[in-house]
Amino acid sequence: MPVTNQASGTNINEIAAGIYRISTPVDVIPGGFTFNRFLVVDQAPLLFHSGPRRMFPLVREAVASVIPAESLRYIAFSHFEADECGSLNEWLALAPSAEPLCGKIAAMTSVGDVADRPPRVLGDGEVLALGSRTIRWFDTPHLPHGWECGYLMDEQTRTLFCGDLFTQPGSQLPAITEGDILGPSEALRAKLDYYAYARNSGALFEKLAASKPAVLACMHGSSWRGDGAALLTELAKKIG
Repeated sequence: MPVTNQASGTNINEIAAGIYRISTPVDVIPGGFTFNRFLVVDQAPLLFHSGPRRMFPLVREAVASVIPAESLRYIAFSHFEADECGSLNEWLALAPSAEPLCGKIAAMTSVGDVADRPPRVLGDGEVLALGSRTIRWFDTPHLPHGWECGYLMDEQTRTLFCGDLFTQPGSQLPAITEGDILGPSEALRAKLDYYAYARNSGALFEKLAASKPAVLACMHGSSWRGDGAALLTELAKKIG
């Protein structure tokens, strides 16, 4: 893995064409854990997950290894949590054209007040062009948690930025795998359950599966390449 910061072990890897995973290992559970962010390179570059505020220098350094960090156009995230958007305002201060990018509920409940610039709001199923590629937003309230939760898909590579779904433990995992991520993520959920178990979770899983992702870009652990619809359906069965 190309390391961009030796002290922290922060590293960056291209997991799909023009999409880079920026990962920082952390020692918060036995065996370690990772915080992952995803840089989408296009005319309007996008960062999915800003990372916690204290990790801002690490993420900025990694982004700058690919593009000028101040050229970021959108700072997007799944839901309002420190590891997802803790350094949002630091990014807005650095990148003069950047906007927060989120769903309607996140904008209403948190981002419209906390962010130093107004957010660009996406509705369920809405598409936004970044240049040569388009991204699509999916509302997924309470899946796995957070009323404002939602996900983005890059339609060019069929990469679904799936946030806390398939959260895996471990700090030395490959950037992307075709192996089993469901087993490790379910083992972690058995110990540290973070699902809200909303009544409509099944329908939300079906909506995500219908987009037929080819890459699942996970917030914690390895990203995954394969039949994303099938894997999401398997996860839905586990959640019930």
